[in-house]
Amino acid sequence: MTTITIKINERTKAGKALKNLIEFFSKEHKGIEIVSDKKSEYNTEFVEKIKKAEENIKKGNSVEIDPNDVWGSLGLK
Repeated sequence: MTTITIKINERTKAGKALKNLIEFFSKEHKGIEIVSDKKSEYNTEFVEKIKKAEENIKKGNSVEIDPNDVWGSLGLK
């Protein structure tokens, strides 16, 4: 079995046609399955940045910022 991830822009004619075709085949034929059809409410790049920040915190590569003295916390005063 092969899993393929596809980004489809549903605003275009080609995107609508492809999505409809995939949905048709997944209903009519048992060889195709739609694993996830839900849309993320977050931008993919944003999610990647958050995950990278979490990794940096775990590694100790982070700076604690005092909200009362942001510039001083960053050494920019």
